[in-house]
Amino acid sequence: MKNPRNFLKNIGLLVFMVISHVVWAETFVGIGKLKYFERAYPDVTFARRYDVKEQDWVISVTVPSVPGDKSSPGKTTEFYWANSCFLPAEELKNKDNYWPLLYSYPEELADPADFTEEEKAQIKNFGSEESRKNGAGTPMFFFEAIYDSQTRLSLETHITKTTFLGKTTNVHERIKAPLKKVEEKINELAKYDTEVKAFVENIRSADAYSWRIIAGTNRKSFHSIGIAVDILPKSQGGKQIFWSWAADKYPDTWMLVPLSNRWMPPASVIKIFEEEGFIWGGKWVIYDNMHFEYHPELIQNEQKK
Repeated sequence: MKNPRNFLKNIGLLVFMVISHVVWAETFVGIGKLKYFERAYPDVTFARRYDVKEQDWVISVTVPSVPGDKSSPGKTTEFYWANSCFLPAEELKNKDNYWPLLYSYPEELADPADFTEEEKAQIKNFGSEESRKNGAGTPMFFFEAIYDSQTRLSLETHITKTTFLGKTTNVHERIKAPLKKVEEKINELAKYDTEVKAFVENIRSADAYSWRIIAGTNRKSFHSIGIAVDILPKSQGGKQIFWSWAADKYPDTWMLVPLSNRWMPPASVIKIFEEEGFIWGGKWVIYDNMHFEYHPELIQNEQKK
């Protein structure tokens, strides 16, 4: 097997949990990286104190009632740092069930042509029904505090209708401004870039908010918070766009679909999204090429190292 650290860095978190329990055990996200959350959410107040008994940092997160207005009344929630998992006290005993919120978002796509037989088997296993249902997952507690999404009732007071590249969609109010910046940049680029112009004209829908669980898991989707957007094209040109759909056709080789046979937004469009704090699901080995998700803390983590 190739150097596991390099492989994991290239393909991102989703296979990170599959490759090696040893690598996972060695991974440490120090409290110094709290600064990436502070930079990503500048209107949120972060305070810390050390709990000697638990030998971990307690982070107080105060979210203002008016997004962007740090002086407005806020709601404070306490979490344990727990390797950047932001866990409430009652979940510390279950910390092995969660992934860190900070991980290495890859610059380049992993080329399936480079996967070893061992890596192919591990990726396939990760996509299995058993692994997706019972494996570790993203802790949502921090995001529930930031986006007031503990319940559907509380969340939907923050969901707002907007348009994106000519398509109507519903998003969390916190991402309306960065998504508009993405739209402005893409529209400007489309004036002289024919590839981007064709991409915009080929968009069938741009769906964001949908209160639901991730298919095949027991975990809430980021669409359920309104901070993920799926850009579905009118035509995929016969190419694959989503690993699960590909697995329906190619149950044993879906992870080996060549990059050239996957539908993708133009590289310049992906770059624009990333500049405004969004990550692209096409960089996951469990690829979701229509999917963009607002995680400025991950962009900060990569840019500010």
